[in-house]
Amino acid sequence: MYIKKILLIIALLGLLGLGYFSYTVYNNIFAPNTKFKSDTSIVYIPTGANYSVVRDSLSALIKDLDAFDAVAQKKNYVGNVKAGKYLLKKNMNNNDLVNVLRSQNQPVKVVFNNQERLEDLAGRVAKQIEADSITLLETMKDPQYLTENDFTDRNGLAMYIPNQYEFFWNTSAKEFRSRMQKEYNKFWTQEKLDKAKEIGLTPLQVSVIASIVQKETAKVDERPKVAGVYMNRIKKGMKLEADPTVIYAIKDKTQAFDTIIKRVLYKDLTLDSPYNTYMYTNLPPGPIFMPDISSINAVLNYEKHDFIFFVANVENFGYHKFAKTLKEHNRNKQAYVNWVNKQGIKR
Repeated sequence: MYIKKILLIIALLGLLGLGYFSYTVYNNIFAPNTKFKSDTSIVYIPTGANYSVVRDSLSALIKDLDAFDAVAQKKNYVGNVKAGKYLLKKNMNNNDLVNVLRSQNQPVKVVFNNQERLEDLAGRVAKQIEADSITLLETMKDPQYLTENDFTDRNGLAMYIPNQYEFFWNTSAKEFRSRMQKEYNKFWTQEKLDKAKEIGLTPLQVSVIASIVQKETAKVDERPKVAGVYMNRIKKGMKLEADPTVIYAIKDKTQAFDTIIKRVLYKDLTLDSPYNTYMYTNLPPGPIFMPDISSINAVLNYEKHDFIFFVANVENFGYHKFAKTLKEHNRNKQAYVNWVNKQGIKR
């Protein structure tokens, strides 16, 4: 009888122990272990991070770090940390958390446009992926890479076609550059290459003219017409005489690219710079701005007309008045100058 009682007690203790063990295992693996109040939370794990870094990143997001550690050890995550952007959901358990961090790196949308230089592009991209702006810029301006791919420091911006792209957050600078080169080659289809050749331009020259066109007009529907003016000037052997190139020349000369210039003065037209199209017939050595796809297409499909001149239309802001003769253009220009003077715009 005494032995039976002992065996019964042992059995009960065993059941209690098993119950406690099962409860602990359940809590460690399957019980919710997040403490953020929003529906989701993002965790960024940097390249080269170890488990200690992951643990620090999660400290403000999960309730029981020790329970998470136990599951991470069990699932061999501790020694297999992977960089990336990870989406955690409210009330996730440790098993789900480890599974997400181990294999569900989230892509990010990288968007860029309206950049004036590679420096600006590097800064813009660095805000969206892990690579920093200095490393990005060094990679973009790598002399060997530029030479091998028929670009220069002056025209390298043309390789980056503005759009929305999907990357992993932990993309390196070289991976970003490589992807952009592939996108550039993909953009310049045989059809586009044939169109460029047909109008006597290289893809780079198309980008340079497109950058000027885009700076001249923000109206997408007007860009083919403006492009037509510049193509007419090129065919006649004229200088482009584009004010935006003079503005860029001033900024390039002073290296003050944050300067806002609203009015080009006559003295500016004498600035000796390869970007000054009032001084040189040749196209600038590279884009003065990152032309978007609509501007590139506007050049490839420029409007056929006889206009040689254009000036801002003060009766329909945003658009321009076009002229075939200098006499007609001077009348249009005087109306613009009068308006500018009335606004008190000096520079």
